[in-house]
Amino acid sequence: MEATNIPGARAAGRALLPLAFALLAACAQFEESGLPGSASSMAQDQMMLVRREPSTFGYYRLTSLTRIYPDLAFFVDQRGIPDFLAETGSRDQDYYILYYLKKREAYVCRTRPGRNRIIEFAGPYPVTESEYRTLDAFRNKETR
Repeated sequence: MEATNIPGARAAGRALLPLAFALLAACAQFEESGLPGSASSMAQDQMMLVRREPSTFGYYRLTSLTRIYPDLAFFVDQRGIPDFLAETGSRDQDYYILYYLKKREAYVCRTRPGRNRIIEFAGPYPVTESEYRTLDAFRNKETR
C-alpha cells in the first residue's frame, strides 16, 4: 500500500510543534507553581521515600528539584540519591532535607523565592537513633 500525502499535513505539523513545546513548558511551570494539584503543593510538608525503581513520588520530586537547582543536581551526583526527602517551607523560604540512612546523616537545603536557582546547603547533621528507626522501618515496609 502506498502512503498518500495529505495536502497541508506537513505545514500543520510544523505549526503545532511550537504549541506542543509551549504546553510542555507550561506543565513544567505548573508543577513548580505551588498551585493546588501541582507536585510542589503535594510535596509541601511531606516526608517522601526516594527510590529509583520502582520510582516513588519522592524520586520524581527530587529529579524535578535537580532540574531547577543545578547545585542540588551536583550535590546528589556527588553524594548519591538520598533515602528520604522532606519538604517544608514558610512564606519567604523553602526547605528540603535529604536523609542518607546508611551514613546516618542529613543535609538541609534552603531556597528563597525570587532568588532563582540558588540553593544553600547545611550539614551533615546526624540522624538520631529514633529518626533512623522510624525511617528505616518505613523504608523496609515499602520495599516488601
